Amino acid sequence: MSPGQQASAIEWVKYAISFYKSSGKGIAMAAFTYPHGMFVKDELYIYVLNSRGIMLAHGVNEKFVGEDFIELMDLHGKKFIREIVETANAEGSGWVNYTWYHPVRREWVPKAAYFEKVDDLIIVSASYEQ
Repeated sequence: MSPGQQASAIEWVKYAISFYKSSGKGIAMAAFTYPHGMFVKDELYIYVLNSRGIMLAHGVNEKFVGEDFIELMDLHGKKFIREIVETANAEGSGWVNYTWYHPVRREWVPKAAYFEKVDDLIIVSASYEQ
């Protein structure tokens, strides 16, 4: 991931945290789950997990909300959501790399997720490597 992509993911998460703190949890979760809203831009979007790996908001697929993602694996069997949750709970923020299917390119591509824990939420943004 390029330094510009890293900065964008961090900036996106910080923007989402600021919105959450100013608008409250209910409004923020609705905004983060709206696929045509302010938290979806090109391939970049926000998703939110609780401290156990349950999806609370997802920018491009509202059907994920309420589902348990803790055991979700990438192409290579890496439980990347578990790693996000464990790192967020222990350290508060971080990066996790994994491989995910790119729907436009129609191939498996390295992806990196940046996340921060705020209150009982883990706010995440991930970007495909170019």
